[in-house]
Amino acid sequence: MKRRLVLCALAALAAFVASAQQRTISFSGHNWWIKKSSSRVGPGPNFFSDSTSSVWVDSEGRLHLKIARSGNRWYCAEVVSAESFGYGTYRFYLASAVDALDPNVVLGLFTWNDDPAYNHRELDIEFARWADRKNLNAQYVVQPYTIAENMYRFNQPAGVPESNHSFLWTAERASFLSLKGLVPVRFDDDSNLITDHEFSSGIPVAGGENPRINLWLFRGRAPTNRQPVEIVISRFEFLPAP
Repeated sequence: MKRRLVLCALAALAAFVASAQQRTISFSGHNWWIKKSSSRVGPGPNFFSDSTSSVWVDSEGRLHLKIARSGNRWYCAEVVSAESFGYGTYRFYLASAVDALDPNVVLGLFTWNDDPAYNHRELDIEFARWADRKNLNAQYVVQPYTIAENMYRFNQPAGVPESNHSFLWTAERASFLSLKGLVPVRFDDDSNLITDHEFSSGIPVAGGENPRINLWLFRGRAPTNRQPVEIVISRFEFLPAP
């Protein structure tokens, strides 16, 4: 028993030290910690960097995520909110065109909990072709994606330099919406509407999840053009469920 207590204390100390050494940023009025790994980890699996050349906030308060090569490794980027918000609207404002990402690149806007209950409470907005140029370039998902009705695929149109993407999560449904521009309003003429979709089954129960944003390489494969990739996110917004 004494040995077990010592081991638990050492594990807790290690976790505290790792947390203290973790780089954090302030973005959109919230604190976010930056993922870092010295070995391949999910998603991908990939190497993740917390360097200021991989993740940074510019003078306008916009978040930059970058995939780049260092030595013989490609490093990806991910930020995780230090807060758990629960039911409500999660909205992500993109200041980059995302229709023509490299076929091996994935941009994820999502919620996640390390606890596997309710499929990690994962709701996804993802921009990716999953290594096939013929695929549609975006999707909404309520995990697990292996259930056909849990995934809605669509095309993010070309020529859209700014857009906003959101989901309203309640106990009964998850309603996704994508709009052109940085104004989160769906006008009556739908001129700014990209697409929308509502899921009403398999909705996870809220609890302990965090919003996250990541830019990563599918199956850990380098970009086909061997060039770095950078995405700019203007801001993140959360609105509690009514």
